[in-house]
Amino acid sequence: MTMTSRTAKPAARPAPVAALHLGSGDPVLLLHGFMLSPHCWEQVARRMAASCEVYAPAFAGHWGGPQVDGSSLDVYALADQIERQLDELGWRTCHIAGNSLGGWVGLELARRGRARTLTTVAAAGGWASPSLSQVRIGMKFAAMIPFVEIGKLLGGLAINNPLVQQVVAFLLAKNTGAVARRDLATTITAVLHCDAMLPLILGSLRAPGMDDLGELTAPVRMLLAEYDRIIPNRVYATRYLRELPASADRILVHGVGHVPMLEAPDRIATLIAEHIYASRGHLRAV
Repeated sequence: MTMTSRTAKPAARPAPVAALHLGSGDPVLLLHGFMLSPHCWEQVARRMAASCEVYAPAFAGHWGGPQVDGSSLDVYALADQIERQLDELGWRTCHIAGNSLGGWVGLELARRGRARTLTTVAAAGGWASPSLSQVRIGMKFAAMIPFVEIGKLLGGLAINNPLVQQVVAFLLAKNTGAVARRDLATTITAVLHCDAMLPLILGSLRAPGMDDLGELTAPVRMLLAEYDRIIPNRVYATRYLRELPASADRILVHGVGHVPMLEAPDRIATLIAEHIYASRGHLRAV
């Protein structure tokens, strides 16, 4: 990791983006996680743009995304939003990759027939509704609300604080030194500007569970992060491992945390691209 000298100019303040849209070729949709933003896909998007048209939008209520209507929001409403954006792009179907909440939305889009291929990265939503696991994950995120509110009051003091950045890096990555300070500052900024935090916590507790995953017809590749400290695999991945079609790839990505695009963008871009290219010849990547 490159150290910034004391005489260097201060880093530019992170700015929100409604969507990253770059490259040409096969259409690829990248979906970010809860409270994050399209920025977390930036390094992967640049790598994939050489052969794909990449679109990474911000979810409603998230930094850079449309405003939330009402006090409740769920994965089905987010899927509706993304479908409208796909229609505006003229993408009847596309290759989809989603991290955490984005993986959950990606599964719903695949269920609706919008996915040519689907790659989930540490996907959320792998719990029954209602269930104790569902309540536990809701309480885990609800416990963050006071810290987020304090962070909003502190503003730049929180965003650029090395201790705060290190805590965030620990939660999202295994190799914290591989995550650039710029990416950590952008991640914290996204969290502090997420208006959907409470609406999504409430909406996810009320929403019905996802339909039978065994009926998915698009080729699926499920990537599990070995050191997922947000939604540990032993608790939250078991349903996916059990219910996804037998043809789905199930891959444990070693040495990474919940948002591996930040610490291992080359590996994640390769795993997504490999899945896309294998589908062209109706082959399974192994």
